[in-house]
Amino acid sequence: MRILHTSDWHIGRSFHGHSTLDALAEVLDVLVGQVRAYDVDVVMVAGDVFDSAAPSAACYPLLTRTLAALADAGARVVVTSGNHDSAARLGFQSALLRSEITVVTDPLSVGTPITIDDAHGPVHFYGIPYLEPAIVRHLWEGVELRSQAQTIGHAMELVRRDAAARGGRSVAIAHCFAAGVEATPGVEREIRQGGIDNVPLPAFDGPDYVALGHIHGRQQLSDRVRYAGAPLHYSFGEASKPRGSWLVDLDATGLAAVEWLALPVPRPLVVLRAPFDDLLSDDALEAHVDHWVRAEYTDATPQLDPMRRLQARFPWCATVAHTPAEPRRDDGLGYARRVRAARDEAEIIDAFLTHVREGEGASEAERELIREVLDSRAVTEARS
Repeated sequence: MRILHTSDWHIGRSFHGHSTLDALAEVLDVLVGQVRAYDVDVVMVAGDVFDSAAPSAACYPLLTRTLAALADAGARVVVTSGNHDSAARLGFQSALLRSEITVVTDPLSVGTPITIDDAHGPVHFYGIPYLEPAIVRHLWEGVELRSQAQTIGHAMELVRRDAAARGGRSVAIAHCFAAGVEATPGVEREIRQGGIDNVPLPAFDGPDYVALGHIHGRQQLSDRVRYAGAPLHYSFGEASKPRGSWLVDLDATGLAAVEWLALPVPRPLVVLRAPFDDLLSDDALEAHVDHWVRAEYTDATPQLDPMRRLQARFPWCATVAHTPAEPRRDDGLGYARRVRAARDEAEIIDAFLTHVREGEGASEAERELIREVLDSRAVTEARS
């Protein structure tokens, strides 16, 4: 049996205010083509199908078209809900879907597989929707479920019991934060604060393959426990991480092979760090004109209207940050103390510039200009 493991589509997520629906549709079309080209039997989507619990109306057609296209390509499709999904919204239409498509959102279905046969017999697919301990703990009396580790551990125990009774090969699909993974700063970390804690790797013992979702970059925790990551880049922290899915082959005895299938990146992401004038004029940066750009300029002082000026060269510049090459010089004096220590108006102005320009006071040219202005004012006042 040949299986494709994907996850974290996040339909409806924006990228710094820009819609990603068209880009995601383009990538998912390629994924459907891979399913057809590689004769994939089963596609697993391991949670976070939507980006929010209340996706906009424009999100549903993309999901419907993609699921139908996967089925038309000859695959059975198994979808589970993630922590970003509303299980009710994702699952409400499951009864109306084609028989080739199964959406797992009911916690009480954990331990009951979707069984699909191949030439070697049955393969049992155990979908585990995202299980928030505070919400599901009442469903299993006598079981302490106060953490993700306990909750996923209990779910996997239900899977192991059922798989042992049925015999044959098995695959589990879950959405969680497994211990030992490399998170993307500002992405999974912020999600984790919503209640997802670490699940130890031994919790996933048993199945021939475990398809995990939630981490946006591909991860291999063991030969048979993996994250596929998201099909699009949703933050600059993910820029260096490839996009794609895992192609999993099962033979008569279990896991036979796993191969990475890369997906295209519609618009690459790049972080450019240089002095502001270099960002605007360096010919070496011309290759990034059509990329998503995070610009970090290293000048000692902030620039005027940097986003507008940078977008004149990089139309897809999404963020600008002032990150001085040298750290601010701290003389231990606050602004008020600098002002009190000033002996004349020129030093007061210099104290102000030092305060607002990351410790850089007036240059020699600026001091000359300040002296001219102050002298001019003194002459005007003397004549009045």
